Amino acid sequence: MSSLVVLAFEGRDTAEQMREKMFDLQKRELITIDDAAVVVRKPNGQVKVKQARSLVGAGALGGAFWGLLIGVIFWMPWLGMAVGALTGALSGKLTDYGIDDKFIKEVGETVEPDSSALFLLAHDAVMDRITEELSEFEFEIIETNLSPEDEDRLREAFGADEIAA
Repeated sequence: MSSLVVLAFEGRDTAEQMREKMFDLQKRELITIDDAAVVVRKPNGQVKVKQARSLVGAGALGGAFWGLLIGVIFWMPWLGMAVGALTGALSGKLTDYGIDDKFIKEVGETVEPDSSALFLLAHDAVMDRITEELSEFEFEIIETNLSPEDEDRLREAFGADEIAA
C-alpha cells in the first residue's frame, strides 16, 4: 500500500534539502518513492512546483496529477464562487482516487506563504530508521494511505498504468 505524504517546512529551501535526503534514503533502500514534487509557496502566496525527475520510478503519476492536486489545494480556494462547481468536481475526482477533502484542506492550511513542502507518493518505508535519519529537520507530516485499487485508478487516470506499483 502506498501513502501520499506531504512534509511541510517553514523555510522555502528546506523541502528541496529534504528531497535530496529522501533520494539518499531511497538509494539505501529505506523507502521506495514512486513520485515526488517540491512546492514552494512564496511570501505573496504564489506557488511554484518542481517535480522530481531523477528518482527511480519518478514520473509514476507525472505533472498532470501533481497539477490537479496542488491546484485544488492552493489555487482553487483563491478563485472564489465563480468556479465553485469546478472546484467541487475536481475535489470529488481526487476523492475517487482515495484523496479526501480533509487531507486537501489540512495541506492547504499547513503550507503557508513563505514555506515549502515535499509531496511524496511512497511505500515500503522503514519508519524507525527514517525517523532517526530525519532528526535534523523540523517539519509537519500530513499523510493519507492509498489502497492498491486507488493506486491503480490514479495510474490509469494519469497515463502511468504501464509503471509497476
